[in-house]
Amino acid sequence: MVRYKFLEDIALADIAYEAYGKNLNEVFENSALAIFELSAEVKTIKPKKKLEIKLEHEKLDNLLYDFLSEILFLKDSKYMVFKSVKVKISEDKKNKKFGLKATLEGDTINSEKQHLENDIKAITMHMFELNKIKNGYKARIVVDI
Repeated sequence: MVRYKFLEDIALADIAYEAYGKNLNEVFENSALAIFELSAEVKTIKPKKKLEIKLEHEKLDNLLYDFLSEILFLKDSKYMVFKSVKVKISEDKKNKKFGLKATLEGDTINSEKQHLENDIKAITMHMFELNKIKNGYKARIVVDI
């Protein structure tokens, strides 16, 4: 299965992509992996540091949006780029919320050791969607660069 693909000619100052997964955990992970690839050449990043993210939201698409925005916040506030991610999505039916626990591995930004790519400014709501499809899930994400 294709993990993600970049979409051409969506917007001039933006980059769009679709991410896929056979389940929610995988589509969230692949959405993050595309962000990692857009930010830096992943093979140049050493997994020296681990960070955990915990989030919750009533809607799955908003949870994905918040998760990807948090990755960008960590890049800007902790000066980190990431190589890998593990995501666990849970559903609290009583409180009608979805929970996310993610572990990110990466390192502090160092342009002498890593080949940096795009400096992503934000995840946009333009064309943002998360849908159940025949064999899993598909997300469409547009990032502002």
